[in-house]
Amino acid sequence: MSKKRLKREHLKKRFLNKNRIVLFNEHTFEEIFSIKLNLINVIGAGLSLFLFLIISTVLLIVFTPLKELIPGYSSAELKRQAIELTLKTDSLEQLAINNEAYIESVKKVLKGEIELSKVNLDSVVKNEIPLLESKDLQVSESDKKLRELVLAEDKYNLFQEAKPKVSMVLFPPVKGTLVERYDPKQRHYSVVVAVPKNTPIKAIAAGIVVLAEWTPQSGYVLILRHAEGIISVYKRATSLTKAQGDQVKTGEALGLVGEGIDGSAPNYLQFELWKDSYPIDPTMFIDFD
Repeated sequence: MSKKRLKREHLKKRFLNKNRIVLFNEHTFEEIFSIKLNLINVIGAGLSLFLFLIISTVLLIVFTPLKELIPGYSSAELKRQAIELTLKTDSLEQLAINNEAYIESVKKVLKGEIELSKVNLDSVVKNEIPLLESKDLQVSESDKKLRELVLAEDKYNLFQEAKPKVSMVLFPPVKGTLVERYDPKQRHYSVVVAVPKNTPIKAIAAGIVVLAEWTPQSGYVLILRHAEGIISVYKRATSLTKAQGDQVKTGEALGLVGEGIDGSAPNYLQFELWKDSYPIDPTMFIDFD
């Protein structure tokens, strides 16, 4: 035979010759397990095990959440959640900006740091006109007579219904005697009303409580936000029945006016009215008598 043929026969015998693997008991030399294998069987079993491990790993990654641990992989669900979180973050950021601006406006109301450049004194609407002096708001005798004449004519007019010049009617917070009037020149933006002890304070219109707390200078202070940018401020109260965030109706009780904050009498309510961050004379819209 040639050398090549002998080499092939040798390799064939090496792959096809069977070998026995036997397990013996060390003490009794009793045969426990035996198996016949050749090199081809060992290579086939190894390849099968390798393919099984590869297929199992692929299936485990594809059909289980383990695929999310792979760097650079992002599922459609993760993308959707990321978009939702981004939108919520933008909304919360805008809401925080709006709340911060509103809180700054309330702080200016409480501290009196407001520029008296523009305010609407004719009606509680969004149009703004330059601030008028108190002397310019005095009603002359001729104007009074003209108004009485117009009211008398409209009273018996069956074809034309009189319409109010304002979009909402303000309820008086208390009934009493005005002891201090609105004076923007002295930076006194409130009116002070003397009332009997334990007089209830009532909401001038429906709204929401944005501040309700006690202060050393003004006793209990309550601020309401109403429609059309109107803010009402109630100071020198001795007790409150509402808390921040509560919604109130027109004429609903907010608290009581007792003795003065220093324990003296008479009993006062200090009331302020604001429109679009500008002070307004409350007596233009509310009758306290």
